[in-house]
Amino acid sequence: MFTAQSLLFVPGHRPDRFGKAIAAGAGVTVIDLEDAVPLADKVAARSAALAEFGAAAESGALAGWALRINPVTTAAGIADLAALGEAAVLPPLLLVPMVESPVEVRIVANALGSRCPGLVPLIETPAGLRAAHAIGCMRHVVALMFGGGDFSAELGVALAWEPLAVARGQFILAAAEARVPAIDVPFIGLDDPEGLTAETRRARALGFAAKAAIHPAQLAHIHAALAPTPVEVAEAAEAMAAYAEGGGQAIRFKGRMLEAPIIRRYQAILDAKDRMHHA
Repeated sequence: MFTAQSLLFVPGHRPDRFGKAIAAGAGVTVIDLEDAVPLADKVAARSAALAEFGAAAESGALAGWALRINPVTTAAGIADLAALGEAAVLPPLLLVPMVESPVEVRIVANALGSRCPGLVPLIETPAGLRAAHAIGCMRHVVALMFGGGDFSAELGVALAWEPLAVARGQFILAAAEARVPAIDVPFIGLDDPEGLTAETRRARALGFAAKAAIHPAQLAHIHAALAPTPVEVAEAAEAMAAYAEGGGQAIRFKGRMLEAPIIRRYQAILDAKDRMHHA
C-alpha cells in the first residue's frame, strides 16, 4: 500500500546528497537514475544507489527509500534491471518512467521475480495515458505518477496547470478506476512557495494523493497543502457523528443531504488527519 504524501528526488550521481535528502522528511526519497543523471554518469549512479540501499538495510533504515530507473525500452533501463536482479538489496519502491504499455510493467516484474518491489509507473505520454488504467491494474503496481514534464514536451505546451488540465483529469480517472493512488508532477518554481501551495491544493481537490518535490524546501508546503484543514476535520467529525446518530441512514445535515457516498469522503478526511498525526 502506498500512503506517502510526498516524494523527493535526489540525483543518483550525487551520493553526497543522499543523507540530506533522506533527512528532509519526505514520505519517499527517490534516488534518480534517469533525468537527473547524465549518460556518462549512469553506471556510477547505479552503483551508488545500490550501495546506499545496502547500507540502509544493514542499519535497518531501508524504509522510505525508492529508486527511479531508466525506461525499460532503453539500454540504460535494461542495465538497471540487470543490476537490480543481481543486487543483494532492493529498495521498497521502484519508479518506472515513460511507461506506455502494461508489457513494460510485466518486464520489470518478470526480471525481478518474487523480489519485485512495489512499482510506480510514470505516465508521461499520450500513449501512456491511453493505457493508464491497464497499467495501473498490473500486479505489483502500488501507485501511478503523472509525469507532467515529459507530457508537456509531448504536447508542446508549458509545464503549467491549465495546459495539462485535461490530461490530469484523464489520469485521475484512470488511477481511480485502477484503485491506486495518484501522484502529481513536481512544481518547478523553486522560489515560488505560493505557486507551489496553490498547485498542490488544486491537485488535492482533483483527487491526487501525493505530490513530488525536487527540493527539500518544497516538502513543508506540500504537506501543509495536502493536509485536511481544521474546518474540514471539524465538519467531517460532526457529520460522521450525526450520521451515526441517525442510524446510518440518509439524513439532513446543515442544509444538505448526508448519505453513504458523502460519508465516505468525510471518513477519508478523518483518515488523512490520522495518518498525518502518526507520520
